[in-house]
Amino acid sequence: MFRRHKITVLGAGSTGATTAHLLALKELGDVVLVDIQPGTPQGKALDMWESGPIEGFSAKVVGSNDYDATADSDVIVVTAGMPRKAGMSRNDLLKVNTEIVYDVVEKATRVSPNSVIVMLTNPADVMTYVAQKASGFPHHRVMGQAGVLDSARFRTFLADALNVSPKDISAFVMGGHGDDMVPLVRYSYAGGIPIEKLLPKETIDKIVQRTRTGGGEVVSLLKTGSAFYAPASSLADMVKAVLLDERRIIPVISYLNGEYGERDIYVGVPAIVGGNGVEKVLEVDFTPEETEAFKKSVSSVREPLSLLTFPPTKN
Repeated sequence: MFRRHKITVLGAGSTGATTAHLLALKELGDVVLVDIQPGTPQGKALDMWESGPIEGFSAKVVGSNDYDATADSDVIVVTAGMPRKAGMSRNDLLKVNTEIVYDVVEKATRVSPNSVIVMLTNPADVMTYVAQKASGFPHHRVMGQAGVLDSARFRTFLADALNVSPKDISAFVMGGHGDDMVPLVRYSYAGGIPIEKLLPKETIDKIVQRTRTGGGEVVSLLKTGSAFYAPASSLADMVKAVLLDERRIIPVISYLNGEYGERDIYVGVPAIVGGNGVEKVLEVDFTPEETEAFKKSVSSVREPLSLLTFPPTKN
């Protein structure tokens, strides 16, 4: 008997709800939207489901405050947590979101022990580490979304500077999901042509810096809340790679066990993503300057990790 894929989205805020709708629109599977707030996931899910006849999708979307509804999910997407506010760094969110993520992941994976986890909650690299500890899953079945989003921002800004379609821009960002991220200019192309041959260095440098602060730029404009359209699209892209076993080469927050000389840390690197999650971490050659930048970015992820205990201590 045919079994449609099942996807759980934890957190029914702007990012979670938008992600759930995109997953349904893409017909990737039935979706369960979960939130602690009574009525919120149920109402949003019903609204999405009722768009099915208009948008032409058959996936069922349901909302729940109960984790039993999520049982036997193939993928668990985690957006639950406190959003970043203006003037707040991702690390400011560390303690409260560690407690939230550990709790929701532990509950969700208890009823979906064979799932793949895709993390969004900030600080994303650290929360991906927390999710693995909470679930006890093999490292390859827990990954985080940062590189897809950061690379999309990088590609968008490059395409705008060149006045070309972003579909023709190939570029990726490595390192932690923060101000020390590493947009790799040397591996960036427009229609196969190196970016460095098409744009002056000063323009590229400005784009690199804008990419690093891309999330903060949105936060400062919104005043309340943070980005959710591009993050939701990034999550849906990653879920698609897993459920369709696409073996996509995309930058994701992956566990390093010796790659790039790093161990026991989750950080953004290019990887092959398929049905088992992170199938393989890919190592690229660095210049001395790129090595220094990557090491600095990894250090910015390790620092908050040293503050964590498992299970987390609650106030």
